[in-house]
Amino acid sequence: MDSIAVVSFLGAAIVLTLMPGPDNLFVLAQSIAKGKQAGIATALGLCTGLLGHISAAVIGLSAVIYQSALAFTIVKYAGAAYLLFLAYKAFRAKETGFGPLSADPLDYRALYKKGVIMNLLNPKVSLFFLAFLPQFIHYEAGPVAGQMLVFGLIFLLQALILFSLISVFAGKIGTFLRKSPALARKINLIEGSLFAFIGLRIAFSEHK
Repeated sequence: MDSIAVVSFLGAAIVLTLMPGPDNLFVLAQSIAKGKQAGIATALGLCTGLLGHISAAVIGLSAVIYQSALAFTIVKYAGAAYLLFLAYKAFRAKETGFGPLSADPLDYRALYKKGVIMNLLNPKVSLFFLAFLPQFIHYEAGPVAGQMLVFGLIFLLQALILFSLISVFAGKIGTFLRKSPALARKINLIEGSLFAFIGLRIAFSEHK
């Protein structure tokens, strides 16, 4: 595989991953509300979901979603509804306040599952891989499916690293907010607002 193509792909992938989007905002919300470990568990779930999208792009399933407005709409609204449900739960919890992080262990499996579901129910990710990966394919360099798989795994790895860094940074923000009782009571409101924003953004995304 062409090393120049790999470096170019990695640079583009990093820029795209850092651009504000549903995935990194989701990690941000979980990290602020529940700490960096929660953000990292969520990031692992999101990246597991990426495996599904990468596999779909490699075998051509993304093209089905791309060509079917109905399939796109069903997946899109399912994802939006899930995020709005999470927003509702966060808003309902805001009245209980938000003090220091609980000494009880977090349910990392549940956080991981949320990440997987949220990513798989975002059809824009499938369309992104369908449009993005082929731009770096060199047909003379070997099987197209193999190249797409390698590029997809490179994207996944850099996304996991960047999401983990976002988790650490956002976790520090959450720690700072907890030092002020007035701000601490609003953390669930912040989390719910972010979930609602992501859900509405997905709901109003267009099938292009």
